Amino acid sequence: MNVMNNAGTPAATLYRTTFVRDLELPAKIGVHSHEKIDSQVIRINVEMRTREDQAPLNDELRNVVCYEDVVNGITDIIARGHINLVETLAEKIAEFCLSDDRVHNVKVRVEKPHIIAEAASVGVEIERYQLLPGRPTDSA
Repeated sequence: MNVMNNAGTPAATLYRTTFVRDLELPAKIGVHSHEKIDSQVIRINVEMRTREDQAPLNDELRNVVCYEDVVNGITDIIARGHINLVETLAEKIAEFCLSDDRVHNVKVRVEKPHIIAEAASVGVEIERYQLLPGRPTDSA
């Protein structure tokens, strides 16, 4: 929805953020030999930003990005098999989220909470944008 100013023209664009926080799943991920044999718990956070002016909500699930679908998509990516790098997993999750044209940008964090004893977690966070004609790929 666009907020109108006194002249009746759009004054601002509104955004909605749909998120999944601290999703913990077993995954075969890592470059070390023991990581290729056993699953380990990883933690995933996803934030997807959508424009609110794309369609009215009408209190219908089909008019929003469904976080349950996102969780199922992440689970499917992990179920496909071993991945060496958390960076690769983050890219695959971002690509999946951006396959929904309503998603303007996505931020994905993949953490390994139990890999280094002295750290609460280690991992990577990326942010990716929907590729649209005329928009630079590195801006919001």
